[in-house]
Amino acid sequence: MENKTTQEKALELARLIQDGKGEDLVVLDISELNSWTDFFVIATVASSTQSQGLQKQVKDYIKENDLEIRKTNKKINDGEDWNLIDLGNIVVHLMSKEAREFYDLEKLWHAGKRLEF
Repeated sequence: MENKTTQEKALELARLIQDGKGEDLVVLDISELNSWTDFFVIATVASSTQSQGLQKQVKDYIKENDLEIRKTNKKINDGEDWNLIDLGNIVVHLMSKEAREFYDLEKLWHAGKRLEF
């Protein structure tokens, strides 16, 4: 059985979200900037329906790859604007265009290394 690295899993999650029509995908390696996670997978979603569909695909990937969600699927600000899935070493952010522009995680974590996928 193939043992994938955390980076490979983060990139696979990004491709999965991209296939589900998530937009403006970014994978940031922030492993050297903090102690609580290694990678952010950030995507813009067009609607709450799309976000829910992508969350289901991500959860299916998690089950297939023996990963574990650290915290339940959390909604920030009790809205549909930002859903995150915390896998420990990988945190998936599914954000509306407005939330993405407002919180600007890429700018906040600008010292992180963008990965190509």
